[in-house]
Amino acid sequence: MAELLKNLGYYNGKYDTIDKITVPMTDRVCWFADGVYEATPTRNGIIYCLDDHIDRFFNSASLVEIEIPYSKEELKKLLTDMVSKVDTDATNGEALVYWQITRGADVPRAHAFPKDCPPRLWITVTPRTLPDVHRQATVISHEDIRFFMCNIKTLCLLPNVLASEKAARAGAEECVLYRAEANGIKNRVTEGAHSNVHCIKDGILYTAPLDNLILPGIARKNIIKCCKSLGIPVKEEPYSLDFLRSADEVIFSSSSNLCIAATALDGEKIGGKAQELLARLQDALLEDYLTKTNQH
Repeated sequence: MAELLKNLGYYNGKYDTIDKITVPMTDRVCWFADGVYEATPTRNGIIYCLDDHIDRFFNSASLVEIEIPYSKEELKKLLTDMVSKVDTDATNGEALVYWQITRGADVPRAHAFPKDCPPRLWITVTPRTLPDVHRQATVISHEDIRFFMCNIKTLCLLPNVLASEKAARAGAEECVLYRAEANGIKNRVTEGAHSNVHCIKDGILYTAPLDNLILPGIARKNIIKCCKSLGIPVKEEPYSLDFLRSADEVIFSSSSNLCIAATALDGEKIGGKAQELLARLQDALLEDYLTKTNQH
């Protein structure tokens, strides 16, 4: 049996530890962030919600006209094989698997799509445990200055990076993004810098609709499923920053965090008014993760 590695990287057919993987500067990701990506936790060698992530990956690639040179089944097998090569004993069998596809490596630099330039697949597997789903977070707000194709999980993340840095400097975990005017709503909440945003008010879960202003999050999809199984009504409709501030609970979701509650927004206390309902939802989501990643 081959020795397990501390982590693993893959680029264009070549494997090695992440620090030894090299990427040509001609890859269009370096010039244009020209590609799409996915990430999700894995436990006991089982990649969580893999089918959902693969479907979204292929959809994102299609929307930016990148043809993935693998079938869905081939890519799932490659990702699972990668996970099996990494030592996760120190993290109780858990890791984060990340993958992206770029439009390829092309010379000379040109904005238009290159001809005869095969896409390049990147993969990393890094041991890490799922953060505590019951922890509480503080957040800030910031105007959403991204482009109007946020439904694509693109590598063009500079606005998200700037918003995340603003949150970090304020000692906050996440940044609530809002559009000054959208859908006839002033200061419409879209999502977080690296998560979807939801709230609970009067026993109802509110979440932004699936339009071009938010990413169709897999964790968001799981929250809606869990709400329905628990008998919690769900409304997928736009809402304002003021509505969020007045909510009984404010929730952030992502594949690597599942469902985290916020207790302060821009230095003012929020949420904390429906803790029993929130705990039921968090427990159901955590149970879903543990059950689906249990060894058979």
